[in-house]
Amino acid sequence: MPYSTADIRNVCLVGPSHAGKTLLTEALLHAGGKLAEKGSIEKGTTVSDYTPREKEIGHSQINSVLHLDHEGVHINLIDTPGYRDFYGRALSVMPAAETAAVVINAQTGVEMIARRMMKAAHERRMCRMIIVNQIDAEDVDLEKVFKDIQEAFGPECLPINLPSADGTGVVDCFFQPEGDATAFSSVAEAHTQIVDQVVEVDEDLMELYLEQGEELQAEQLHDPFEKALREEHLVPVCFVSAETGAGIRQLLQIFEHLMPNPTEANPPKFLSGEGADAKDAKVQPDPDLHAIAHVFMVNIDTFKGRLGVFRIHQGTIKAGNQLFVGDARKPFKATQLLKVNGDTHTKTEVGVPGDICAVPRVEDAHYDAVLHDSHDEDHFHLKPVKLPQPMFGLAIRPKNDADAQKTSDALHVAEAEDPSLHVEHNATLNEVVLRGLGELHLATVLQQIMDRHGLEIVTSLPSIAYRETITGKAEGHHRHKKQTGGAGQFGEVYLRVEPLPAGSGFEFENKVVGGAIPYQFIPAVENGVRQVMKDGAIHGYPMQDIKVTVYDGKHHSVDSKEIAFVQAGKKAFVDAVAKARPIVMEPIVHVDFTIPSDCVGGVTGDLSGMRGMISGTDALPDGRLVVSGTAPLHELQGYHSRLKSLTGGDGSFTMDFSHYAEVPASEMKQLKEAAAAE
Repeated sequence: MPYSTADIRNVCLVGPSHAGKTLLTEALLHAGGKLAEKGSIEKGTTVSDYTPREKEIGHSQINSVLHLDHEGVHINLIDTPGYRDFYGRALSVMPAAETAAVVINAQTGVEMIARRMMKAAHERRMCRMIIVNQIDAEDVDLEKVFKDIQEAFGPECLPINLPSADGTGVVDCFFQPEGDATAFSSVAEAHTQIVDQVVEVDEDLMELYLEQGEELQAEQLHDPFEKALREEHLVPVCFVSAETGAGIRQLLQIFEHLMPNPTEANPPKFLSGEGADAKDAKVQPDPDLHAIAHVFMVNIDTFKGRLGVFRIHQGTIKAGNQLFVGDARKPFKATQLLKVNGDTHTKTEVGVPGDICAVPRVEDAHYDAVLHDSHDEDHFHLKPVKLPQPMFGLAIRPKNDADAQKTSDALHVAEAEDPSLHVEHNATLNEVVLRGLGELHLATVLQQIMDRHGLEIVTSLPSIAYRETITGKAEGHHRHKKQTGGAGQFGEVYLRVEPLPAGSGFEFENKVVGGAIPYQFIPAVENGVRQVMKDGAIHGYPMQDIKVTVYDGKHHSVDSKEIAFVQAGKKAFVDAVAKARPIVMEPIVHVDFTIPSDCVGGVTGDLSGMRGMISGTDALPDGRLVVSGTAPLHELQGYHSRLKSLTGGDGSFTMDFSHYAEVPASEMKQLKEAAAAE
């Protein structure tokens, strides 16, 4: 059906595993008329979980885009996986939606992933709502669940409907607030609370409501409702059961009438330019302006090729349009424009601002790419999602050496599809490392690679990504002079080094005056320094957080060449580093252990023994605890099996990069011994 930007709703369903997001999408598609009957997780017939592995295990592992048309509204849904190890995958698709709908299991309550997704949505200024699913499950205390939601996320979380007293249905508290037989609270009280909250953002409406006592209709509340969502003054809470369908039609009504369309939400933040020079770029959902779209998902099929799924933020894209990828000079022709529903693709002729579409067989399409139809926007990019840094790693090699290139290609396909993965090649150790967010994450990726490409892969623990840096200031000097009969080589460099704040990387400054080193040779000096930064000055580890200033030198009118200043720059830098109190640093990770409460002593004691520190604990509704802290990555490699032993198989952990810290003297001694042995 034809629809405009104002008719579109984009909703990202996020939350923990077992919250029922996949079955919720089935119920919504069925209620909206997209499906004749709901699919079954047990039978492997859901639209979202379409990969063979997902059907086999009954859990989502990848993001899935779906859509439906109902009551003149086009709803795009994004179903995301809920396991902690797939947190990065769920985050990566959030830029495509205006609304983050955090789904909570009524039986397990507010879990860590729900907290993290609420925080992520807040950081992206998304409108948020909470869906409490499985309200008719056994032994649920819905009043406690609601109180826990308010305690975790604030009093602005207010019910827009309430579960009925018998637990089999829901009662509307907003559109037509009638009846009072609810599991807790009252319809009148809930209605008053949500109206009071909404009118607080609109002075004129507040005057009508409070001073004149006028009864407000849902239509009058629409605009301030949107404003309250944008300003995080309101987070609606909706109770449903995807299994029985209770509250599903009302949820659909909430999406259609209360959740923002692309013109009503906080606008996405686009930037023009890179790094410190980046400036805000004006991108607006106007169908008549140049087309700008953001690729938020990439699927690569062995037979169908690469599919780039994108959200249109400005302009209109039609089948057959010429589009550019980022700053590419050569356009591609969008021969087909597709709408995606799980693994089903249907052709469409036009995509308007706010819509989600896809283009097949565009090899340059990659995650976070901007598609556009004019060179005026070739440096535009969406403010990137802050994805968790993949720290859990496995060294990868094919069982058969003849499959080395095939394995490398397969790893890079996996990396293109999953922005929370990273493939790195350590040339010094001749080691290929696949890094992800946890054991399950990498096991899933490797299983997919072996199934898809018919490969046998051998894994082992990788080397730790140690770094070198300096803790003081120093100066270095080197004269490179080589005479081999004929034209020689000459270059002399004076430079100084100083430490930068953690995470700053590398800075190079030229303060040479008077032509002591001709301008054309300064890049050669920087090249030499960068080579040492990459390979290490003392222990062979990459270097970081160092500023290098070249301030003097000498040259020869005949013998000075680039190679001479590369060598002089390298040796002068090594000389300075040796005097600047160099240290080796190791990666420290933030870790969350989810464990039974009676195992907390053993795990915290273990963490302390690993040079770790406890930062806090958080009780979960199911009686387990989340123990948070930091520890060296080296100590956590292979820790999954030990944790299972400590917790009787009921423990898990996730980790995110925190910072680099100096390696203690005792550990440094072991590193030197290991390096000498190797």
